[in-house]
Amino acid sequence: MIIKNDIPILEFDTDKDAVLAPNHEKLPLSLPERCVFAFLGEYIYEYARAHGGKRLGEFESATKAYPVYEIEHKGERVCLCQAPVGASASAQILDWLIAYGARKIISAGSCGTLCDIDEGVFLIPYKALRDEGASYHYAPPSRFIDISERARGAIKRALSAHGICTKEVVTWSTDGFYRETRDKIAYRMDEGCEVVEMECSALASVAELRGACLGMIFYTADSLANVEKYDKRSWGGNANEYALTLCLDSVIEL
Repeated sequence: MIIKNDIPILEFDTDKDAVLAPNHEKLPLSLPERCVFAFLGEYIYEYARAHGGKRLGEFESATKAYPVYEIEHKGERVCLCQAPVGASASAQILDWLIAYGARKIISAGSCGTLCDIDEGVFLIPYKALRDEGASYHYAPPSRFIDISERARGAIKRALSAHGICTKEVVTWSTDGFYRETRDKIAYRMDEGCEVVEMECSALASVAELRGACLGMIFYTADSLANVEKYDKRSWGGNANEYALTLCLDSVIEL
């Protein structure tokens, strides 16, 4: 049933089935339930190949193929897949991964800071403001979406084992990378947002609809704390390598 609205993005169909299912290709593909789906670029594949990863298949988009690898980590099978930047692109691949067996999913990627937080700090989002388009196709309209408490607990345990003091934050997930205006930044901060990125709320909505468990790890990159002097810093430096280790340890805890 469609819940109608004058604004199309605020309409929601309660029917979980669609004309085109995420596993419509009927591939002979059975993924491990544990999955790391992270915004860590080609390092995902470099790691998989360096650790004897087995290529299970790939998601084919119009512009790029996204291979899925299986590795063993601490005695458990884990699938690895690179996540593409952007809510709609990453939501599409996540839906596909879940359809083929992924159920316990940890993601990681960089975020911008809206307040004074050092670069390369690891954070755990517990709530995301839905300022992107994809999530409204997976969950009824709301301002925020909560991130799985179970997944957050697993991440906390993994980070604690690495001696990392955890901080949970509210994130602003937005499609408008070049539309983070001064007034909007101030508005989001008034709502409690401390960081900004592009995908968290979308991924959380996909996982919730499909009955999967998903959590995210952020590492801080650029800073918008001073809106008069944007600071790209080093885009998080080499934190992506450590982030993957934290993802793997976290997904084992799920």
